Amino acid sequence: MEEQMTFWDHLDVLRGSIIRVLVAAVVMGIGVFFLKDYLFDLVLWPRDSSFPTYRLLGADPFQIRLVNTELAEQFMIHMKVSLVMGLLVASPYIIYVLFRFISPALYDDERRASIRLVGAAYGMFMVGIVMNYFLIFPLTVRFLGTYSVSTEVETMLTLSSYVDTLLLMSLVFGIVFEIPVIAWLLAKFGMLRHTWMAQYRRHAIVAILVLAAVITPTADIMTLIIVSLPIWLLYEVSIWIVKFTNAPLPDDSPATAAVPEGSSEGRPSPIPNNAPVPSNAPVAENAPTPENTPAAAVPEGSPEGQ
Repeated sequence: MEEQMTFWDHLDVLRGSIIRVLVAAVVMGIGVFFLKDYLFDLVLWPRDSSFPTYRLLGADPFQIRLVNTELAEQFMIHMKVSLVMGLLVASPYIIYVLFRFISPALYDDERRASIRLVGAAYGMFMVGIVMNYFLIFPLTVRFLGTYSVSTEVETMLTLSSYVDTLLLMSLVFGIVFEIPVIAWLLAKFGMLRHTWMAQYRRHAIVAILVLAAVITPTADIMTLIIVSLPIWLLYEVSIWIVKFTNAPLPDDSPATAAVPEGSSEGRPSPIPNNAPVPSNAPVAENAPTPENTPAAAVPEGSPEGQ
């Protein structure tokens, strides 16, 4: 029999897990830090018309110039980007360590469900980051970086503005792509049904268009549609996920649906046909009783009338 751990034992295990997570993130960040040329070739690629998305869409040649306005800005941005990339590279190991700490408290079926949930959430988050890098962020950078109110104004974006926008949008789209996972969780707890999502589909489409317009404030309707399409597909996929997750309600069963409202068909009678009627059973208002039942006419001279 395994020895039961005390509260302080659990704290020691948690401390060891956190230390391993921090060490893994820092080590990977340091490794990425020394790959500066490859790292920033990847980060700065969307500012040039040679990016694959621009070539695929047939965009006109352009190049956005970035400037540095502070003495230590480039070094600090180098460290920030290295740590973020190191965290992404080490994220599988980090998730493994955290799950290893939590899993002993779970039952076998809960552990299997947790593995599927964490795997799906991690995969969708990464898909959101990739979608942002190859589609959403390049379209945003091209519009905002080349937009000008006058030819007398020269656009020069700062490096910090460019990098902060990339990191923020990557985080936002990573969270947005969690919609199917969140919908599955809500459906699992009975808080969401596919009929509700289908009923409010038009409202959801309007919200998706507004969100896409905020993320990519462009005047190009085609760009707005390109950004809105993945989010709308996520919503439709979420409807199917919720549909297969929801347990059928009693009112939705075929046996109940086939019986008209108010009909006694399909329901057992509460009182058997040969059951005695209680003496205190309610009597209808106009039901005949021995007191108010008129006596039948008796012919004069008959024995019954004497």
